[in-house]
Amino acid sequence: MKPFDYIACDSMEAACTALDLCRGNARILAGGTDLLLELRRPGTPSPGAIVDISRIASMRGTYERQGEISIRPLTTHAELSRSATLRSWAPFLAIASGAIGSPQIRNRGTIGGNIMNAAACADTVPPLVALGARLTLRSVRGERVVDIGTFFEKPYRTIAREDEVLTLITFIPLPPGVRTAFVKLGRRNALSIARLSVAAVVARDTEGVITEARIVPGAALPVWKRIPEAETMLIGEKASGALFAAAGAKASEVMLGLTGRRWSTEYKEPVLAVLVRRALALCCSDRGEGGGP
Repeated sequence: MKPFDYIACDSMEAACTALDLCRGNARILAGGTDLLLELRRPGTPSPGAIVDISRIASMRGTYERQGEISIRPLTTHAELSRSATLRSWAPFLAIASGAIGSPQIRNRGTIGGNIMNAAACADTVPPLVALGARLTLRSVRGERVVDIGTFFEKPYRTIAREDEVLTLITFIPLPPGVRTAFVKLGRRNALSIARLSVAAVVARDTEGVITEARIVPGAALPVWKRIPEAETMLIGEKASGALFAAAGAKASEVMLGLTGRRWSTEYKEPVLAVLVRRALALCCSDRGEGGGP
Protein backbone atom coordinates (compact mmCIF):
# COMPACT_ATOMS: atom_id res chain seq x y z
CA MET A 1 0.00 0.00 0.00
CA LYS A 2 1.41 3.37 -1.01
CA PRO A 3 1.39 6.32 1.43
CA PHE A 4 -1.62 8.65 1.37
CA ASP A 5 -2.86 11.70 3.24
CA TYR A 6 -5.34 11.09 6.05
CA ILE A 7 -7.94 13.81 6.61
CA ALA A 8 -10.24 13.46 9.63
CA CYS A 9 -13.37 15.60 9.32
CA ASP A 10 -15.68 16.79 12.10
CA SER A 11 -18.39 18.16 9.80
CA MET A 12 -19.87 17.59 6.38
CA GLU A 13 -18.67 21.04 5.36
CA ALA A 14 -15.10 19.99 6.10
CA ALA A 15 -15.57 16.69 4.25
CA CYS A 16 -16.92 18.41 1.14
CA THR A 17 -14.07 20.92 1.19
CA ALA A 18 -11.51 18.13 1.50
CA LEU A 19 -13.03 16.19 -1.40
CA ASP A 20 -13.04 19.32 -3.54
CA LEU A 21 -9.38 20.02 -2.82
CA CYS A 22 -8.41 16.41 -3.59
CA ARG A 23 -9.90 16.75 -7.09
CA GLY A 24 -11.09 13.18 -7.47
CA ASN A 25 -8.06 11.54 -5.87
CA ALA A 26 -9.63 10.69 -2.52
CA ARG A 27 -11.68 7.91 -0.93
CA ILE A 28 -14.25 8.33 1.83
CA LEU A 29 -13.86 6.31 5.03
CA ALA A 30 -17.12 5.66 6.91
CA GLY A 31 -17.20 2.24 8.58
CA GLY A 32 -14.22 0.99 6.60
CA THR A 33 -15.40 -2.62 6.34
CA ASP A 34 -15.11 -2.56 2.54
CA LEU A 35 -12.51 0.15 1.94
CA LEU A 36 -9.78 -1.18 4.23
CA LEU A 37 -9.98 -4.63 2.69
CA GLU A 38 -9.89 -3.13 -0.79
CA LEU A 39 -6.81 -1.05 -0.05
CA ARG A 40 -4.93 -4.15 1.13
CA ARG A 41 -5.75 -6.05 -2.04
CA PRO A 42 -2.71 -6.42 -4.34
CA GLY A 43 -2.91 -4.21 -7.40
CA THR A 44 -5.45 -1.78 -5.94
CA PRO A 45 -4.41 1.83 -6.73
CA SER A 46 -3.80 3.85 -3.59
CA PRO A 47 -5.73 7.13 -3.33
CA GLY A 48 -3.99 10.42 -2.71
CA ALA A 49 -6.06 10.89 0.44
CA ILE A 50 -8.51 9.17 2.77
CA VAL A 51 -11.28 11.48 3.96
CA ASP A 52 -12.55 10.10 7.28
CA ILE A 53 -16.16 11.08 8.01
CA SER A 54 -16.75 8.45 10.71
CA ARG A 55 -16.59 10.98 13.56
CA ILE A 56 -19.38 13.24 12.31
CA ALA A 57 -22.03 12.56 14.96
CA SER A 58 -24.77 14.44 13.10
CA MET A 59 -24.60 11.86 10.30
CA ARG A 60 -25.96 9.02 12.45
CA GLY A 61 -29.54 8.13 13.37
CA THR A 62 -32.97 7.14 12.08
CA TYR A 63 -36.06 9.24 12.60
CA GLU A 64 -39.58 9.96 11.35
CA ARG A 65 -40.53 13.52 10.43
CA GLN A 66 -43.27 15.10 8.32
CA GLY A 67 -44.45 11.80 6.89
CA GLU A 68 -40.98 10.57 5.88
CA ILE A 69 -38.44 8.18 7.33
CA SER A 70 -34.91 9.57 7.27
CA ILE A 71 -31.70 7.61 7.80
CA ARG A 72 -28.33 9.29 8.22
CA PRO A 73 -25.58 7.50 6.25
CA LEU A 74 -23.30 6.70 9.22
CA THR A 75 -26.01 4.68 10.94
CA THR A 76 -24.58 1.20 11.45
CA HIS A 77 -26.26 -2.03 10.38
CA ALA A 78 -26.58 -3.03 14.04
CA GLU A 79 -28.40 0.22 14.82
CA LEU A 80 -30.72 -0.26 11.85
CA SER A 81 -31.53 -3.84 12.84
CA ARG A 82 -32.63 -2.61 16.29
CA SER A 83 -34.42 0.53 15.09
CA ALA A 84 -37.99 0.76 16.40
CA THR A 85 -38.80 3.14 13.54
CA LEU A 86 -37.77 0.61 10.89
CA ARG A 87 -39.35 -2.29 12.75
CA SER A 88 -42.63 -0.39 12.62
CA TRP A 89 -42.57 1.04 9.10
CA ALA A 90 -40.06 -0.91 7.00
CA PRO A 91 -39.25 -4.15 8.83
CA PHE A 92 -37.57 -5.84 5.89
CA LEU A 93 -34.86 -3.17 5.91
CA ALA A 94 -34.18 -3.90 9.59
CA ILE A 95 -34.11 -7.63 8.80
CA ALA A 96 -31.72 -7.11 5.87
CA SER A 97 -29.40 -5.01 8.05
CA GLY A 98 -29.37 -7.75 10.67
CA ALA A 99 -28.40 -10.33 8.04
CA ILE A 100 -25.15 -8.58 7.11
CA GLY A 101 -21.86 -10.21 8.06
CA SER A 102 -20.92 -10.74 11.69
CA PRO A 103 -21.69 -8.70 14.83
CA GLN A 104 -18.34 -6.97 14.38
CA ILE A 105 -19.19 -5.99 10.80
CA ARG A 106 -22.71 -4.87 11.74
CA ASN A 107 -21.36 -2.73 14.56
CA ARG A 108 -18.89 -1.00 12.26
CA GLY A 109 -20.36 -1.06 8.75
CA THR A 110 -22.78 1.71 7.72
CA ILE A 111 -25.79 1.89 5.45
CA GLY A 112 -24.13 4.74 3.56
CA GLY A 113 -21.13 2.58 2.82
CA ASN A 114 -23.35 -0.31 1.74
CA ILE A 115 -25.05 1.97 -0.79
CA MET A 116 -22.01 3.85 -2.07
CA ASN A 117 -19.84 0.74 -2.44
CA ALA A 118 -22.58 -0.64 -4.75
CA ALA A 119 -21.53 -4.27 -4.43
CA ALA A 120 -23.98 -6.64 -6.11
CA CYS A 121 -24.43 -8.48 -2.80
CA ALA A 122 -25.40 -5.34 -0.81
CA ASP A 123 -28.22 -6.49 1.46
CA THR A 124 -29.80 -3.11 2.24
CA VAL A 125 -30.20 -2.02 -1.39
CA PRO A 126 -33.10 -4.32 -2.47
CA PRO A 127 -35.36 -3.11 0.40
CA LEU A 128 -34.41 0.51 -0.30
CA VAL A 129 -35.26 0.12 -4.00
CA ALA A 130 -38.58 -1.47 -3.04
CA LEU A 131 -39.26 1.50 -0.77
CA GLY A 132 -38.47 4.00 -3.54
CA ALA A 133 -35.80 5.64 -1.40
CA ARG A 134 -34.22 8.98 -2.31
CA LEU A 135 -30.57 9.84 -1.73
CA THR A 136 -29.23 13.30 -0.91
CA LEU A 137 -25.73 13.95 -2.25
CA ARG A 138 -23.68 16.96 -1.19
CA SER A 139 -20.58 18.76 -2.45
CA VAL A 140 -19.19 22.29 -2.23
CA ARG A 141 -21.43 23.08 -5.22
CA GLY A 142 -24.58 22.25 -3.27
CA GLU A 143 -27.00 19.36 -2.81
CA ARG A 144 -28.98 17.18 -5.18
CA VAL A 145 -31.54 14.46 -4.54
CA VAL A 146 -31.63 11.34 -6.72
CA ASP A 147 -33.92 8.33 -6.81
CA ILE A 148 -32.13 5.18 -5.73
CA GLY A 149 -33.60 3.41 -8.75
CA THR A 150 -31.46 5.59 -11.03
CA PHE A 151 -28.40 5.79 -8.79
CA PHE A 152 -26.55 2.62 -9.82
CA GLU A 153 -24.90 2.29 -13.23
CA LYS A 154 -23.54 -1.20 -12.61
CA PRO A 155 -21.96 -3.10 -9.70
CA TYR A 156 -19.41 -0.88 -7.93
CA ARG A 157 -20.34 2.16 -10.01
CA THR A 158 -22.88 4.89 -9.24
CA ILE A 159 -23.77 8.28 -10.65
CA ALA A 160 -22.26 10.03 -7.63
CA ARG A 161 -19.55 12.49 -8.60
CA GLU A 162 -16.07 12.17 -7.15
CA ASP A 163 -16.54 15.18 -4.88
CA GLU A 164 -19.99 14.18 -3.58
CA VAL A 165 -20.82 12.54 -0.29
CA LEU A 166 -24.09 10.86 0.71
CA THR A 167 -25.78 12.80 3.52
CA LEU A 168 -29.31 11.40 3.79
CA ILE A 169 -31.55 8.47 2.80
CA THR A 170 -35.30 9.11 2.86
CA PHE A 171 -38.45 7.18 1.96
CA ILE A 172 -42.20 7.29 2.51
CA PRO A 173 -43.19 4.78 5.24
CA LEU A 174 -45.32 1.84 4.20
CA PRO A 175 -49.00 2.10 5.17
CA PRO A 176 -50.32 0.05 8.10
CA GLY A 177 -51.20 -3.48 7.04
CA VAL A 178 -48.63 -3.68 4.24
CA ARG A 179 -46.33 -6.65 4.70
CA THR A 180 -42.67 -7.02 3.81
CA ALA A 181 -40.06 -9.76 3.62
CA PHE A 182 -36.35 -10.12 2.91
CA VAL A 183 -34.76 -13.46 2.15
CA LYS A 184 -31.25 -14.26 1.02
CA LEU A 185 -29.14 -17.25 0.15
CA GLY A 186 -25.42 -17.54 0.81
CA ARG A 187 -22.83 -20.27 0.97
CA ARG A 188 -23.25 -20.61 4.73
CA ASN A 189 -25.61 -19.64 7.53
CA ALA A 190 -23.31 -17.14 9.28
CA LEU A 191 -21.01 -14.41 7.93
CA SER A 192 -22.77 -14.96 4.64
CA ILE A 193 -22.40 -12.85 1.49
CA ALA A 194 -25.59 -13.01 -0.54
CA ARG A 195 -25.43 -15.03 -3.72
CA LEU A 196 -29.06 -14.08 -4.31
CA SER A 197 -31.62 -12.15 -2.28
CA VAL A 198 -35.17 -10.87 -2.65
CA ALA A 199 -37.03 -7.99 -1.01
CA ALA A 200 -40.82 -8.09 -1.31
CA VAL A 201 -43.77 -5.89 -0.37
CA VAL A 202 -47.40 -7.05 -0.51
CA ALA A 203 -50.62 -5.20 0.34
CA ARG A 204 -54.02 -6.93 0.51
CA ASP A 205 -57.55 -5.66 0.97
CA THR A 206 -60.06 -6.89 3.53
CA GLU A 207 -61.03 -9.76 1.22
CA GLY A 208 -57.44 -10.95 0.96
CA VAL A 209 -57.00 -9.73 -2.62
CA ILE A 210 -53.53 -8.41 -3.44
CA THR A 211 -53.69 -4.69 -4.25
CA GLU A 212 -49.98 -3.89 -4.49
CA ALA A 213 -46.77 -5.86 -4.90
CA ARG A 214 -43.10 -4.97 -5.18
CA ILE A 215 -40.34 -7.47 -5.93
CA VAL A 216 -36.65 -6.53 -5.98
CA PRO A 217 -33.93 -9.18 -6.39
CA GLY A 218 -30.37 -8.71 -5.22
CA ALA A 219 -27.21 -10.07 -6.91
CA ALA A 220 -29.34 -11.15 -9.88
CA LEU A 221 -29.64 -8.26 -12.36
CA PRO A 222 -27.11 -5.81 -13.88
CA VAL A 223 -28.52 -3.18 -11.49
CA TRP A 224 -31.16 -3.38 -8.78
CA LYS A 225 -34.71 -2.87 -10.05
CA ARG A 226 -38.26 -3.91 -9.42
CA ILE A 227 -39.74 -6.62 -11.63
CA PRO A 228 -43.12 -5.25 -12.78
CA GLU A 229 -43.72 -8.27 -15.03
CA ALA A 230 -43.94 -10.45 -11.91
CA GLU A 231 -45.64 -7.82 -9.75
CA THR A 232 -48.60 -7.33 -12.13
CA MET A 233 -49.31 -11.07 -12.06
CA LEU A 234 -50.20 -10.73 -8.37
CA ILE A 235 -52.53 -7.71 -8.52
CA GLY A 236 -56.20 -8.62 -8.17
CA GLU A 237 -55.43 -12.19 -7.09
CA LYS A 238 -55.63 -13.98 -3.76
CA ALA A 239 -52.47 -15.40 -2.25
CA SER A 240 -51.63 -18.98 -3.19
CA GLY A 241 -48.58 -21.14 -3.59
CA ALA A 242 -49.28 -21.56 -7.29
CA LEU A 243 -49.54 -17.80 -7.80
CA PHE A 244 -46.28 -17.13 -5.98
CA ALA A 245 -44.51 -19.90 -7.90
CA ALA A 246 -45.68 -18.36 -11.17
CA ALA A 247 -44.40 -14.94 -10.09
CA GLY A 248 -41.07 -16.53 -9.18
CA ALA A 249 -40.81 -18.19 -12.58
CA LYS A 250 -41.57 -14.85 -14.24
CA ALA A 251 -38.84 -13.15 -12.18
CA SER A 252 -36.32 -15.74 -13.37
CA GLU A 253 -37.48 -15.24 -16.94
CA VAL A 254 -36.92 -11.49 -16.66
CA MET A 255 -33.47 -12.07 -15.17
CA LEU A 256 -32.49 -14.27 -18.10
CA GLY A 257 -33.75 -11.67 -20.56
CA LEU A 258 -31.47 -9.06 -18.99
CA THR A 259 -28.36 -11.12 -18.30
CA GLY A 260 -28.48 -13.91 -20.88
CA ARG A 261 -27.26 -17.41 -20.08
CA ARG A 262 -23.96 -17.58 -18.26
CA TRP A 263 -22.08 -20.15 -16.18
CA SER A 264 -24.16 -19.26 -13.09
CA THR A 265 -27.55 -19.37 -14.84
CA GLU A 266 -28.15 -23.07 -14.19
CA TYR A 267 -27.99 -22.29 -10.48
CA LYS A 268 -29.60 -18.85 -10.35
CA GLU A 269 -32.63 -19.54 -12.54
CA PRO A 270 -34.39 -22.01 -10.20
CA VAL A 271 -33.07 -20.44 -6.99
CA LEU A 272 -34.37 -16.95 -7.77
CA ALA A 273 -37.80 -18.42 -8.53
CA VAL A 274 -37.81 -20.15 -5.13
CA LEU A 275 -36.65 -17.07 -3.24
CA VAL A 276 -39.36 -14.92 -4.82
CA ARG A 277 -41.96 -17.55 -3.90
CA ARG A 278 -40.69 -17.69 -0.32
CA ALA A 279 -40.57 -13.91 0.08
CA LEU A 280 -44.14 -13.52 -1.18
CA ALA A 281 -45.32 -16.36 1.06
CA LEU A 282 -43.70 -14.66 4.07
CA CYS A 283 -45.50 -11.44 3.23
CA CYS A 284 -48.81 -13.29 3.38
CA SER A 285 -47.97 -15.63 6.24
CA ASP A 286 -50.24 -15.74 9.28
CA ARG A 287 -47.12 -16.26 11.39
CA GLY A 288 -46.04 -12.72 10.63
CA GLU A 289 -42.52 -13.57 9.48
CA GLY A 290 -41.04 -10.60 7.71
CA GLY A 291 -44.23 -8.73 8.47
CA GLY A 292 -44.98 -5.05 8.58
CA PRO A 293 -46.90 -2.78 10.93
